[in-house]
Amino acid sequence: MDAGLLILRLVVGLLIAGHGVQKVSFLLGGHGLAGGTEEFRRDGFRGGRLTALVAGGSQIGAGLFLTVGLLTPPAAMAAMGVMTVAGTVKWPKGLWVQNDGYEYPLVLVVVCAALALTGPGRWSLDNALGVTPWPVWVALAAIVAGPASGLLTRAVLHRAPTAVERKPYAQAAE
Repeated sequence: MDAGLLILRLVVGLLIAGHGVQKVSFLLGGHGLAGGTEEFRRDGFRGGRLTALVAGGSQIGAGLFLTVGLLTPPAAMAAMGVMTVAGTVKWPKGLWVQNDGYEYPLVLVVVCAALALTGPGRWSLDNALGVTPWPVWVALAAIVAGPASGLLTRAVLHRAPTAVERKPYAQAAE
């Protein structure tokens, strides 16, 4: 079980962190902070650079914490929040990822919820520091607060995008 949790944390944590790196830099195929900012504007979010920085920073931090198994329920909560926002953006396109749907964000939310409930396993910093097992109420609070914070973020920061903002990044930069 511990080996499985380690593999799950490594893959999911690094993918979430990598997704955040793309939002704020040119690394891993990102379009830099300007590209991340434009992506949020195109998706109808207020806040500009700050929104991109907070989202990217949250993904990087939550992903790295999940990877090493540190503060697992709060890290899972942060990842669930950001990925819930991503899911709301993709919701109108349906479930399946080949149609740019919300399948991938949903899988990440569910995996993070499972990690919050199971804990990071024996091969983790949480275990090395002696903070595991986490109380069930902490995991349940994370599972509720993560998606709720994502939905609240969507409600507070979202507005209808203009026609120019709906253009893909490459076209909008021309």
